[in-house]
Amino acid sequence: MPLAIGDKIPSVGVKLITPLGPEDIDFAQYVGKGTSVLFCLPAAFSTTCHNNHLPGYIAYAEKFAKLGVNRVACLSVNDHFVMSAWADQTGAMGTIDMIADGNAELAVAMHSEIDARAGGMGTRFARLAYIVKDGAVAKVFVETAKGSTAQTGAENLLAAIEEMNVALPA
Repeated sequence: MPLAIGDKIPSVGVKLITPLGPEDIDFAQYVGKGTSVLFCLPAAFSTTCHNNHLPGYIAYAEKFAKLGVNRVACLSVNDHFVMSAWADQTGAMGTIDMIADGNAELAVAMHSEIDARAGGMGTRFARLAYIVKDGAVAKVFVETAKGSTAQTGAENLLAAIEEMNVALPA
């Protein structure tokens, strides 16, 4: 089971991809203040991830920011070289924070991993998404259909953020 509402994001070292190269960060500190949208996916450049999942977040990045989201991050069990190449090729660099979890340590710590050994891919992130406020999970979205991004895609997360903002006292 993935992290649940109220759970704190674990302290795990990962690599944040920047235009100047990878930066070692503690993920709990990274999401510790403000509102974060985290979308997790199995593999950079794979069909669904590349064609359906990441592009929506790139397209809606400004709208997330206007709704008060401090960071939108793509989490994948890929090394920083792959995540950097993917960010460059898709135009995500500087728009979406690309997080390389090369050893799947964050995926496992977040209870968000899948066993993809049958496909030769080892441990990977499941396709899911989180809204995190000040380091704690506020909402969880789990994809139920293979190859779908209906639950974890940008449009659904935007709707959830809008709903959360309406529910906040003025």
